[in-house]
This record gives sequence, structure tokens and C-alpha cells, in this order.
Amino acid sequence: MTDPSRPAPTGRYFYVLALTALGVVYGDIGTSPLYAIRESFHGHYGIAATRENVFGVLSLIFWALIIVISIKYLLFVMKADNRGEGGMIALTALVAPRRETERGHRWVLALAGLFGASLLYGDSMITPAISVMSAVEGLKVATPLFTPYILPITITILVILFAVQSRGTAGIGKVFGPVTVLWFVTLGVLGVVQIVQSPGVIAAINPAYGVSFFARNGWQGYLVLGSVFLVVTGGEALYADMGHFGKKPIQFTWFTLVLPALALNYFGQGALILRDPRAVEHPFFHMAPQWATYPLVALATLATVIASQAVISGAFSLTRQAVQLGYLPRMEIEHTSAREMGQIYIPAVNWALMAACIGLVLGFQSSSRLAAAYGVAVTTDMVFTTILFAFVARTLWKWSALRVGLLASAFLVVDLAFWGANIVKIPQGGWFPLVIAGVMFAVMTTWKKGRQILGSRLQSRTLPIELFMMDVEKNPPARVAGTAVFMYGTSGATPPALLHNLIHNKVLHERVVLLTVSTLEVPTVHEDERHEVHEIGSGFWKVEIRYGFTEDPHIPEALAALPHPGLVFKPMETSYFLGRETLIPSKNPGMALWREHFFWIMSRNARTATSFFSLPPNRVVELGAQIEL
Repeated sequence: MTDPSRPAPTGRYFYVLALTALGVVYGDIGTSPLYAIRESFHGHYGIAATRENVFGVLSLIFWALIIVISIKYLLFVMKADNRGEGGMIALTALVAPRRETERGHRWVLALAGLFGASLLYGDSMITPAISVMSAVEGLKVATPLFTPYILPITITILVILFAVQSRGTAGIGKVFGPVTVLWFVTLGVLGVVQIVQSPGVIAAINPAYGVSFFARNGWQGYLVLGSVFLVVTGGEALYADMGHFGKKPIQFTWFTLVLPALALNYFGQGALILRDPRAVEHPFFHMAPQWATYPLVALATLATVIASQAVISGAFSLTRQAVQLGYLPRMEIEHTSAREMGQIYIPAVNWALMAACIGLVLGFQSSSRLAAAYGVAVTTDMVFTTILFAFVARTLWKWSALRVGLLASAFLVVDLAFWGANIVKIPQGGWFPLVIAGVMFAVMTTWKKGRQILGSRLQSRTLPIELFMMDVEKNPPARVAGTAVFMYGTSGATPPALLHNLIHNKVLHERVVLLTVSTLEVPTVHEDERHEVHEIGSGFWKVEIRYGFTEDPHIPEALAALPHPGLVFKPMETSYFLGRETLIPSKNPGMALWREHFFWIMSRNARTATSFFSLPPNRVVELGAQIEL
């Protein structure tokens, strides 16, 4: 399913991509050492920092990195790309029903994928809050005098982070890679210094220590998995950002730098705790000599800002894909780079994320409390990813049922173990990402269903284009110079705006284009598949323009590029006619009345079609109609 038109990166470009991927792909997982070990020995678990427990936790952390990241995501899940694109939306597009006869289990899987995508919004709110707060809390290690200022400093950093989003990440992105390299090198060096003093800690690689940890600690030991899972919370980013960098650079960076640095640091923290159990309160910052505390806090803060930037950009990309696929209303999307298509800024999403992050900081007060909210969303997402991956492997790749069953079962054992350990956190804060996901799921399904109902209502009132053309040929109306473009979502039907224009103005333009814009369930559309043009006589043309779900429509440019000599679009001689529906919630069959009101509110606040399709405002004519939902 990889896009054959994308050449594999080679030479210097490969290493540039690998370096850039560090700051975007591994920002989240790279900041987990700030809090993962600490939370594993947190007081409410009742797990003492003994030698056996330290070895057990380290063994669980190491094998979580190997099984979840190295094997599941990098070797298997990343095979399930949609023309080179990854992530929950791309995966959902692969399993979504393409025909009415395919509804049923495919539709259930698509809904699961949609809920998984909704969960990522909660993760995008929690990650900046917990990451930045964890870094700033390192100041308390230097001196308790900073304790009253942790929250104000955290909020200030978050406000600055979200305030600069409108400027784009092009300039900041140039330093993301080098700073993240420095961060991972620092992680490795800090770990090596501690391991050299207690080299026996390397024995924790033996998985037997993880098994004996559960046998010794029982239920409390199982609950520790909820904190162990924090070491793999960036796993979905590997898959979601595959389209930006490709599989090979991401895999290369993981195995050559990220995995060794993380493993060394976690084992180094374990070695420190073995020698000084009191360091368990903040093992990461206690690894550094006292003189290096402030520089380490500064570097950690930079790393967490980079990690936060990555998830914020991911929320922007996810939103654009959902808009293009018809799961969210049209909204303002700004491009912050003339060269990079993926660098976008969505004001509504940005300010909502900022408000949520500040609310989380004020509500939870510390990164330890916030850790309870972290993990529920990502573990649920990982379970859905495994299920959808298994379906793709069985139906699209035709893998044997035995192979798919064994592989999916092995992954689900791990995923469900982590999920179960995290789900008990719901009363302590795990409810937050689930509530956010529930709200976003309701928004997306309501918008999708509402558009389908609206489309069927409109279609029931439209005239087949063949009957309209017969009437035009029998009773030719007056024609005026120029080109009229009538945009309508249903091919083969007469656009209501065309009927209204003819009824009220009694004229037609000499060239009439019936334009349908389609968003396909692929990331991008090849240029040779972009257009389809049919001349239907009497100066009428049917045109379809196709886009992928990562592309932004620009209708004037697309029309200008039509490879047909009979259609020339002069900007000052082309008018665009759009239908504008006034929606009236009613008790007609379709949706619950509250959802109809919800859909009506979203429709009123959606971005205009003129702006969304990049139409020239002074050449647009809107003709309205009232529609009962």
C-alpha cells in the first residue's frame, strides 16, 4: 500500500530526514524518563524501592520498549500505510466500508478507528501539560524555594508555546533535531555514569525479573504496569508521522540512538535508586551532579516544548484530515510554510488545546497527579490499532488466519494488560481523555450523519440532469457571456443553485460547468487522476475534481489546470454559484432532535465554502434554500 510515486530517501537526504524525525517523532517518548520510573514507585502503589522491585520494573520497561515499539509498531503496524501515510485516520480509511453492502463489521471497525482518533485529542491536551510540568518540577530538586513558582512558570511556558503556533514551526523546526540529539545523548551519558557505578543492574534485561515482580507483588505489581506504560506513550506518533519522514528514517533513528539512550537512562535511574532509595522522588534529576541541575532543567524544558510541539502539530494534521473526510465542519486552516504542505495552523484547535492544558495544570497541580490521566487514552488507542491492523492484514494482504490470529493475540495480550492497569485510573483523572474523546466522537459522528441526511434531503428534491438538459434544449433560455461554475456534491443531479438562477434570472451563461469536488480516502491524489471532464452538450460540462485527505482544495487553480481546450477559465469572466442551505431541525426520521440542533449549530459556525475552496469572494453568488433535517 506504499505510494510507489514516493522514492525511498537515500544518501544525505536520508540522514537529514532521520535528524528531523528525532524532534517530531520521538519528542513524546523521549521525555518519558522525566517521570516514568518515579511514577512506578509512587506511594499509592505501595511498591518499595528494593533490589528485586527495581530489577522487576526495569525488566518490564525494557521489554515494553522492545515488544510495543520495536516489534509491534516499527516492524508490523508501519506496514499498514495508506499510500505512505500512517496514523489512526489513515488506518480507518483502509477499513472503512466502500459500498453499502460492506456495512456491518467494517462499519464497526471504522467507528472504532474514529473513536481512536478522538482519543488523540485528549492526548494532545495532556502531553504538553505533563511534559512541561515534569521538567519545571526539576527546579525543586535544586532548591525548595522554587516550589510556589512551579505552576506559574509552567503556565507561562505553555502560553508562549501556543502563542507562537501561528508563526509556524519552520524556523523552530531547524533546531528541533539538534536539540533532541543533545537530549538523547544526555540521557545516555547520565545513564552510563550511574550504570558504571552499579553494573549489576544490566541483569534486569532478563525477563524473568519481570515475571517474578508480578508473582511477588500480586495485584499491586499489576497496577504498576499503568506507570510502566508511560515509557511507550509516544508509540502512536511513530505511526502517525510516517507520512512526513517515511519508515526507514524512523526505524534507523530508533535503533541507532533513541532505544539505546532510553534504555541506558532507565537502567541508570535504577542503578541510582539501588544505591540511594531516597532518590526515587526525582531519580532523573538526581542522576546529574548538583552543578548540572539548572542546565539539565533548561534542556529538559526545551525537550518537553519540542515534544509538546509535536503533539500540537499532530492535532492540527488530524483535524485537517477529519475535515477533508467529512467528519468535522470546515474551519480556518492557515499554511505557515510555502514549502512544507504539512505545516499548518488551526486557530480554533490551538486555543482550545491551550485552555485545556492550563486547566489541567491548575486542576491537577502536579505531574504525578496528572500521570493518572495519562495512559488511558493511549492504551485504548493501541488496542484499536492492533484490531484494525489485524483486519487489514487478513483482508487486504490476505495473510493466513493462523498468522494473523497468533500475531494479533500476542499484541493484544500486552495491549490489554496495559489497558487494564490504566483503566483503574479513571476515578483519579483517567476520565478526562475519555470525556474529551466522547465529545469529539459525538461531534464527528453527528457531523458525518448530518451531512449524509442533508445530502439525501437535497437529492430527493433535485432534478436529474438529463431531464434538465432536455428542457433546456426544448426551451432554450437567453445566454450571456462568461462561464458559470455550479458546485454541488451529487454528480448526476441538477444543482439547486442552477435551478434557482434560471428561475429568477431567466438566463444561462454560455458555458456552464457542473462541478463536483470529491475527497478520496487516500492521502494524496496523483495529478493524472485529479480531473475528470465530460461535455454534455448545449455548452454544459460535468467536471469532477478529486483531492486526498491531506490536501487543501484550491478550485480556481484546479480549473485552470484542466487539460481540455474547450474550457478556458478567465478569472474576471468566471462566476461561482453556491447553494446555501438554512437548516431547520425537525422530527423527521434521521437523528435525535438534540443531535439535529447540534448539527445546526456546527453548520452555522462552519467556515464558508468560499473560503474553504479558495474561491475569489467577488466572483461568488450564493443562492439559499430551507431544508428540514
